[in-house]
Amino acid sequence: MYAMFGAAIVIAIFGVVNTLALSVLERRRELGVLRAVGASRRLVRRAVRLESLVICGYGGLAGIAVGVLFGAVMQHVMLGRALFEITVPYAQLGVALAGMVAVGVLAALWPARRAARTDVLTAIATA
Repeated sequence: MYAMFGAAIVIAIFGVVNTLALSVLERRRELGVLRAVGASRRLVRRAVRLESLVICGYGGLAGIAVGVLFGAVMQHVMLGRALFEITVPYAQLGVALAGMVAVGVLAALWPARRAARTDVLTAIATA
């Protein structure tokens, strides 16, 4: 079971990295304009990392909310318990959310570096 959980986490990490990399590629022109009007490479890297934090934070909160709700419904259907008579492991959920945010920051390092190294003129010229 732990091997399946580990595989799911690795796939999720690759999904986050892929999403951020595609976001940077699709916004190449926007990032080039930011650099052309005076944004430093550091500012571009920070913007991509903050975007990653927001995506992972909201995704984590939404995932936890849906998971707790789904778990309550499954206990109600399978075990016959009352729908809102559940125990929520807040400590584990906090650790999971912190882990998601940490993965988001680590996953943003490569796309942020790539965005900061984008050549200004070629980025503006591409459509």
